[in-house]
Formats: sequence, structure tokens, C-alpha cells
Amino acid sequence: MRSLFSPARLLALALLTGAAAQAATWTLAPSESRVMFTTSYEDTPFQGEFKNVEATFDIDIAKPGSCNISVTIPIADISVDSPEVLEYLLDVDMFNAAQFPTASFQATQCRVQSINSFVADGALTIRDQTHPISFPFNLDMEMNDGQPRFHLTSEVTVKRLDFDVGTGFWADTAALPNEVLIQVDVYSGQ
Repeated sequence: MRSLFSPARLLALALLTGAAAQAATWTLAPSESRVMFTTSYEDTPFQGEFKNVEATFDIDIAKPGSCNISVTIPIADISVDSPEVLEYLLDVDMFNAAQFPTASFQATQCRVQSINSFVADGALTIRDQTHPISFPFNLDMEMNDGQPRFHLTSEVTVKRLDFDVGTGFWADTAALPNEVLIQVDVYSGQ
């Protein structure tokens, strides 16, 4: 049986009492943060990373349900191991990065699931398609050089065809599945 006074809970309580007065907008620390995507092509898995993601998180630790999350993803900065795969991803039939240079996620409400588990209800925009999405995440608070910061982790599956990522040949889900796993592991900056 776990103690009600575990180190994580004590840290959360300390941050709750000390950081409530500091409720503010947190920004993403790009050097420590990763937003990955995983899919497969003809049953061969591959992974890529969305680089240079910009995000702000307005989360009041005392009232985490009233959050404001804004994320912008520069599509041209996708990183994959193969130049050929990158060319396909940026092409007009996939992300069409020339016409739609960014994707975004916006949320103005979070639901509390447990002491550090939440769901942000918001909207995801890719290309010219915007759809509601519930984004589950864990939020842990920690100290960094004497300052509180958050560590947010999440996994969510997005159906690429809902956003027209894959038209023409790429609309066939036999070779390229509709489901894409997004993994988020990000930290707030100072």
C-alpha cells in the first residue's frame, strides 16, 4: 500500500501551495521536449519527430480544470531518417506543407482524471481540416534550479484521413494505416 505522503504527492502539495500564486503561462522548453509520431508502411514501422514545436500552457495548479493550451507545429520541420520519406510527407498529397505550413492544437478546458492525469478537450487542425480531439496527458511538477516546471507526457492516436493527410495513392490504408500514434514528452522552460 502506497503512503498518502509519497515524495511525488508531497512535491505536488508543495507546488500547489507555492505555485498557486505563480499561476502563469508556461512555455515549452524546445531543447528538452519531443513530439514523436509512429506509423508503418507496408507493415514496416517508422518513426518521425515534429521539431521546433511552439507551445504555451496556461495551467493553474490550484485549478487545473481551467487550462489553456496552444500548440503550433511547423510541418516543414518534420524529421525522419529518409529524405525520400520526408519528400512524400511534405508533398501535396500528404501534409502539403507549402500550402499548410503549420498544424495546431488549441484547448481551453481540461478534465481532471487523477492527481496528475488530465484530458484536454480541444481542436486539432491539420491542413485545412479542424476536428475536436480529447488529448489525455500526465502532468508532473518538479523543481529545476529552484523553480517549478512541468513535465507533460501523452500518447494519442490520430486518424490521418480525417485531416486529408493522404489523398490519391496515399488514401489507401492497406499500405499506410489510417491511425498514427503521437507521443508527447515535453518540459516547460524557465
